[in-house]
Amino acid sequence: MSTPATRRERRERSGERVAERATEAPSARERRGVGRLLADSALWIAAAAGVVCIALVVLAFAAQVTLIMFRTGSMSPTIPAGSVAVVQRVPSSDVAVGDVVTVDRPGELPITHRVTSVADGATDDERIITMRGDANTSDDPFPYAVTSVRRVLFSVPGVASVIVALSDPLVLGGITVAATVLVVWAFWPRRRPEEGRG
Repeated sequence: MSTPATRRERRERSGERVAERATEAPSARERRGVGRLLADSALWIAAAAGVVCIALVVLAFAAQVTLIMFRTGSMSPTIPAGSVAVVQRVPSSDVAVGDVVTVDRPGELPITHRVTSVADGATDDERIITMRGDANTSDDPFPYAVTSVRRVLFSVPGVASVIVALSDPLVLGGITVAATVLVVWAFWPRRRPEEGRG
C-alpha cells in the first residue's frame, strides 16, 4: 500500500511534467508554426483572389468592363496571340481613329482590331468604322455599323492559356476541394499544449 503523496512531492512531480513538456514542445511548436504560416499564406492568397473576383464582377456590372482572349496574332506585336485584354463597352460616339476595339458580329466571333476611320451612320447613335489588325497590311473587307463597341483598356500577354486551364471543370473542382480543406483546417479547433497531458 502506497503512502499518500505530500504537497511537496505533488509539486515536484508537476514540475517534472512541465519540464518534460518544455523539452518536447519546441519541435512540435516549430512544426505547428511552419504549418500555420503556410496555411495563413494560402488563406491570404485565396482571400486576395476572392477580392479580385468580386471587383471584376462589380466592374462588369457597373462599368461594363469584361475580359476577352486573343486566339490569333492579327493584333501582333501590340497584342500577341494568347493575351487577355480588359475591355469596356462605350458608345460609338466615343470611338476615335487609333482605338483598339472589339466589334460584336451576329452569327460570328467578335473581332478586335484598330480603328482606321470613323464616319456618321444612319442614326445619331450609329457610326460606320473601318478597322485593321496591326499585323495586317490592309483594312478588314467590310466596314462595321456600330452603336457601341468594347474598347481595349490594356492587355496582358500569355494569360489566356492559364484562364482556359482554370476554366476546366476538373481544375475548378480541385481548387474548390483544396480551398474547402484549407478553410476547415484553418478553423478546426485545436488543443492547447498544456491540455495535452494530465
